[in-house]
Amino acid sequence: MAVRAIRGAVQVDADERDQILEATAELVSEVLQRNEMTTDDVISVLFTSTPDLTAEFPALAARKLGFSDVPLICASEIAVPHALPRVVRLMAHIETDRPRAELHHVYLRGAQALRLDIAQ
Repeated sequence: MAVRAIRGAVQVDADERDQILEATAELVSEVLQRNEMTTDDVISVLFTSTPDLTAEFPALAARKLGFSDVPLICASEIAVPHALPRVVRLMAHIETDRPRAELHHVYLRGAQALRLDIAQ
């Protein structure tokens, strides 16, 4: 088995706890579904959020989805001028036999603008 990383991001409308949790849960669920994975395939997940999102830790959404024994951590993105606002990002480290080319990175809602080359 190889260790691979999957990226993803989602934009929320406002810095509100429920919106952060809902959007993050959607993102995590889509990453699992599109890559035909379960939590058993996930080694760890790094969540980041733009500095304008402080109402909740994105990792809480993953915990609520059953990531009880997966190491999770949250961090703040660099405050780059003119960056897309209100974005939660993730990088999931997984165990898989699939090559990188077969992994599906997930960019939802307004975050699709971050990666137009792989927008869904």
